[in-house]
Amino acid sequence: MPTVVLGVTGCIGAYKACEVLRELQKRGVDVHVVMTANARRFVGPMTFEALSRHPVFVNQFAVGAEGDIRHISLADAADLLLVAPATANTLGKFARGIADDALSTLFLANTAPVLVAPAMNVNMFRHPAVVENLEMLRARGVGVIEPGTGYLACGWLGEGRLAEVPEIVEAAMAALGRRRSLEGETVVVSAGPTVEDIDPVRFISNRSTGRMGYRLAEAARDRGASVVLVTGPTALAAPRGVEVVSVRSAEEMARAVLDKAAAAEIVAMAAAVSDYRPAEKAPNKIKKQDGGQRLELVRTEDILKSLAEAKGRRFLIGFAAETEKLLESARKKRAEKRIDLMVANDVSRNGSGFASEKNAAVLIDAKGETELPLMSKRELAERIWDRVAELRPRA
Repeated sequence: MPTVVLGVTGCIGAYKACEVLRELQKRGVDVHVVMTANARRFVGPMTFEALSRHPVFVNQFAVGAEGDIRHISLADAADLLLVAPATANTLGKFARGIADDALSTLFLANTAPVLVAPAMNVNMFRHPAVVENLEMLRARGVGVIEPGTGYLACGWLGEGRLAEVPEIVEAAMAALGRRRSLEGETVVVSAGPTVEDIDPVRFISNRSTGRMGYRLAEAARDRGASVVLVTGPTALAAPRGVEVVSVRSAEEMARAVLDKAAAAEIVAMAAAVSDYRPAEKAPNKIKKQDGGQRLELVRTEDILKSLAEAKGRRFLIGFAAETEKLLESARKKRAEKRIDLMVANDVSRNGSGFASEKNAAVLIDAKGETELPLMSKRELAERIWDRVAELRPRA
């Protein structure tokens, strides 16, 4: 039986959390409730205790019946943390790492997927601080159940009303379904740029930051996979719970990916691998001189092609980063290299692609094409893994 920890915060929508709890129970979910101090002003803990048949967690310093520390034991037991309703105050705490009550402390101890359902006045929802906090949470993999539009408790009309109960429950069940979709699988993800040295000082590289590959690795980890991340030089922190192999050049990346792929069921080539490298690396810094300077380049190994040639039952995900003829180029690349799923994205588009936390893409596979709008790279990673689950159903 899956376990959902339901966080309830202080707003008028708190009464709907009772309905959410009951609907989850009907779906075979065990629900534990955590309340903030202000939530208790709207609904009493006894109501949730009677419905859930579990003690309600309201004090981060309380010791459990068996001597456990509640914010740790509940976080450890959770298959999903669902916060509905989520006030602006609680979202701000989550985004900034503030842990001053039971719910915010549990959030920091939690490693399960997180869903939040914001509820507040329309002006609060549109405030730059709230917008920024939500963007920050999305980038970290927190799912946001968008609020509805209509009459609010304050009498205003606009965004901010807590999403309807069926919508919240369906989002929770979908998140629980994702939770183990890659359990038992070994996944290799490549990320970041590669660097090809010209001399001891200069090199050729590209604008990739590695964010897309890192988000793919994190999402695969959260779905139960054993993940190996082969990464070129980036400024990103290594994802927890993921084996990280750091490389520099295209040659090093090819060697590492092909080695790790031998034991993997899925390989996602999200790295921006250099297509060319200098024919020779100068032993010393090349001195500046009058006139031009010629640099001879040679092709690097096509890692995705090498993987496809020894594909077997392995599922391959490729990325086509283009600035023109996006779909034409991606379709050709997928067909020529026998790629199961091609992710095509226009890196010249403003606000997406390189050096951005957002991306838009078209997923191309044997069954068709799916256009995905601009979204956080973590959300895009989830959509990619959702498509993988559809294309290769597990026994």
